[in-house]
Amino acid sequence: MSPLEKGFLLLAVVKMIAVFSMVMVGVALLTLMERKVAGWMQNRPGPNRVGPMGILQPAADGIKNFIKEETRPVSANSFLFLLAPALSFIPAVMLIAVIPLAAPLPVDFDTVLPLIGRVAYHGLMPIAVADLPIGFVFILAFSSLGVYGIALAGWSSNSKYSLIGGLRASAQLISYEVAMGLSLIPLLLISGNASFSDIIARQQQGLWFIMPLFLSFFVFLISGFAETNRLPFDLPEAESELVAGYHAEYSAMKFSLFMIAEYAHIVTVAAMVATLFFGGWDIPFTHWDERGGLLQTIVTHGFFFAKMFFWIFFVMWIRWTLPRFRYDQLMAVGWKILLPLSLGYIMVIAIAIQVIEHGFGWTDPRAEGLSLFVLNLVLGWLVFWVLDSGRVVRGIAPRARSAAASGRGN
Repeated sequence: MSPLEKGFLLLAVVKMIAVFSMVMVGVALLTLMERKVAGWMQNRPGPNRVGPMGILQPAADGIKNFIKEETRPVSANSFLFLLAPALSFIPAVMLIAVIPLAAPLPVDFDTVLPLIGRVAYHGLMPIAVADLPIGFVFILAFSSLGVYGIALAGWSSNSKYSLIGGLRASAQLISYEVAMGLSLIPLLLISGNASFSDIIARQQQGLWFIMPLFLSFFVFLISGFAETNRLPFDLPEAESELVAGYHAEYSAMKFSLFMIAEYAHIVTVAAMVATLFFGGWDIPFTHWDERGGLLQTIVTHGFFFAKMFFWIFFVMWIRWTLPRFRYDQLMAVGWKILLPLSLGYIMVIAIAIQVIEHGFGWTDPRAEGLSLFVLNLVLGWLVFWVLDSGRVVRGIAPRARSAAASGRGN
């Protein structure tokens, strides 16, 4: 193995350890953040007993889960019952590995290390464990593997409530995976590449994709909520109906693995929203961040974290604001609204790109982005005010609307 190959592997291992540690520590702190956000929204203090301002509450939760007694139903399938939490946990913590967390860092070293020998690396090092050319396709593929863990958890427990939760989760993830994948095709049409680095570079040249692809963002965000099983899409865990859903029979660390997987999915969805639609680590209105350097890497990581943190907060905000859907409403939104909307949007954007680039000859990314932004304003008005007419966005049924209008007339 050459020194350059050794250097690449060494840096990959270091990045793996750093990212995995960051995810595990971050997930623990997110449980504290969730309680604090809930307390703030409900006008109560939240955790304030363990440590100053309750900051050691995640540590107390971890210790409790480690020493808590493990239980397993007598009639459960032992092997699958043990395998299910791992099948949910492993894909969830792997996903963040392909997302660039900051601007590439210039690295230039050639040294000799004990037990390894000569190690060298020259050039820009991506701040991602693996900067894959298939980017978000990898995330869509691996995130869907988590449903196997949820389905097996519900089935192997040999409990009717757990089984119903597992079946709900399977149907829900299949439904919203389709809409989520279709929502990213317009983004692929503009960027011409599924790599996160190329998508960020394209947004640096033109506009952040939230402007020219607002409806893609809208569909992706809703599908992301459904993918993470969070309110108002937490039907697989609906406590009022299913006790706790697919993980009702789990305890101690096996239960914790499901919770870690859920919060890791929240981090992944927030990071994808920030990367795909808000420029990732890009700092707006400047090209300073593209020069390459240690300071640029640190500052751009701070900007990326701020964007991701906002969307994590948004997910928690929605949880403590909106009520849970009925299951038929959940499936109807996925198949009857998001899927047709995504398909129609793909055709409109494809035609618009063809007209802009070949009809008008506007190939500049900024001009193309502004043209699509104007188009999205028109499409947003058609979708949310004309076609919707208050049925979904404002939640007013036609019969109730007509009754209210007749009441005002009287």
